[in-house]
Amino acid sequence: MNWRSIRLKHQYRIIDQRAGSTQPPLLAVSIHHGVVPRDSLTDKLPRAEDLSNYKICAPGDIVLNRMRAFQGAIGIASTEGMVSPDYLVIRPNRGAHPGYLHHLFRSSWFIGEMISRLRGIGGTESGSVRTPRINPEDLGDITISLPDLDEQRRIADFLDAETARIDRMASRCQRLLSLVNERDQALLDSSLEVVSNKAGLIPFRRFILGVDQGSSPQCEAIPAADGEWGVLKVSCLRPGLFNPEENKRLPPEAEPDVRAEVKRGDLLITRANTPALVGSTAVVKDVRPGLLLCDKIFRVKVTSDLDPEFLAVVARGSRVRASSAATSNGASQSMANLRFEEIKDWPIPAVSLSDQRRVVDLVSESHSVVMDLKVKVDRQLTLLAERRQALITAAVTGQLDVTTAHPAHNDL
Repeated sequence: MNWRSIRLKHQYRIIDQRAGSTQPPLLAVSIHHGVVPRDSLTDKLPRAEDLSNYKICAPGDIVLNRMRAFQGAIGIASTEGMVSPDYLVIRPNRGAHPGYLHHLFRSSWFIGEMISRLRGIGGTESGSVRTPRINPEDLGDITISLPDLDEQRRIADFLDAETARIDRMASRCQRLLSLVNERDQALLDSSLEVVSNKAGLIPFRRFILGVDQGSSPQCEAIPAADGEWGVLKVSCLRPGLFNPEENKRLPPEAEPDVRAEVKRGDLLITRANTPALVGSTAVVKDVRPGLLLCDKIFRVKVTSDLDPEFLAVVARGSRVRASSAATSNGASQSMANLRFEEIKDWPIPAVSLSDQRRVVDLVSESHSVVMDLKVKVDRQLTLLAERRQALITAAVTGQLDVTTAHPAHNDL
């Protein structure tokens, strides 16, 4: 196989044509879907009202989101359109196949080369780089091993087929999990409807004895180790789930507010998160000493005639989830806020403790099956992603001879 070393900049030219008065479709680059119509990803308006400075791309052009290219935000345009002026639009030369370059750019080897050339502050592994970008000059300076055009085409065709097969398997795994989640949610909602019809609904405020919350001092961007104080992040709560590993280390010189230390049995509710997760409620089970509430989490004490686990089940129900999303407010869709007065209005089925516990047991058994399946599906998705990346990298670096490789014919 004849491969030659060459600097990448010799295989394409940069396109910097601006939209001006023309208005082709507005496109964006998705990490998972490549170059797609922007309105398929978001219904938000573009930040710029004047789009005349946006860049034009043509079918076959490769578009890179310079800030997220190292995460896979790269794709081939299938139609003419315009993209953000901060994107990089490149047009392969005659000696370079667009599909091959696209796969090369998404290989783990090439991503490593890009990461080593990012311009920004901090490190990508900790997510602390501010405005990281791959500059056009740095991108073009990468030396690649390039086969002849026919071989590039064979590699691109092989990878197109194989990655599509892997993507279909991943889609089926995700669909399976989605169906099981829907069934789990339907069982939860129907169980709550039965007890609600039996005894009616009363507002959560009737069960509240007290509420407190912590503070959010300046913390280090790493979890606290055993023996260290940490402040919980809002991500520690998901509907019905508490994850104590989601915390930030309190600096040694900061004095911890021991009154905010989380204990087993605490009932916690998030007052701030995305609209889909604000109001997430869970009961603390296993937790080590030294973890503190932040100011975005309520800790609620309830009367003896309300089982905290039942409240967590009710808070997972579609009625409360929809209410929390609808009544929350915030400056952006990325962070919504829920007032405690609105939480007090949550409708709670007025059933006995024994009925509450029967519902909790029924729903918990179903949810446990779902969570076990989720672990297995997540593991399968991880393996598929690793297989996909390894296949791409091996093919574009010459470690895999696609002329002798045997594509699989069955998806699962």
